[in-house]
Amino acid sequence: MDIRIAQATDVERLVALVQSAYRGDASRAGWTTEADLLDGQRVDADMVRQAMTEGVVLIDGDAAACCQLERRDGYAYFGMFAVDPARQGQHRGKAMLAEAERYVSEEWGAEEMRMTVIVQREDLIAWYVRRGYERTGEVSPFPYGDERFGKPRRDDLAFETLTKKLG
Repeated sequence: MDIRIAQATDVERLVALVQSAYRGDASRAGWTTEADLLDGQRVDADMVRQAMTEGVVLIDGDAAACCQLERRDGYAYFGMFAVDPARQGQHRGKAMLAEAERYVSEEWGAEEMRMTVIVQREDLIAWYVRRGYERTGEVSPFPYGDERFGKPRRDDLAFETLTKKLG
């Protein structure tokens, strides 16, 4: 799989990819959907451009998988991870995650990767745990009222931090 750093010309494709993986009926073709938890958008063009400014966004050659990486104090943050629902189950997610870990370790010297996952996404958390991530028990609130992140269908959403030592 050819993975590269996304450019400004990729913004609209990235928005479409992330939206298709998490929201609406199209997302139900894959297993990463959040359609039962949230309506509305998952990301917009400004958020993607901000991710590109604050770090890097990786994208594969045919825009079927992507992720965001940020350097933070003492670790790298992994987010905006998406795989086209029609192509899930083809190891694209595993390959993108492995490349993200390699990138932050080799290019930035990061020794740890962190992410946040909606606590109700037990299937997704289990997927990360199988890849060496550990649940921290550290929970942060969902940004209710900020529709840039979607319109919650529940009032109990929260994020848990997962972490993995690299190297």
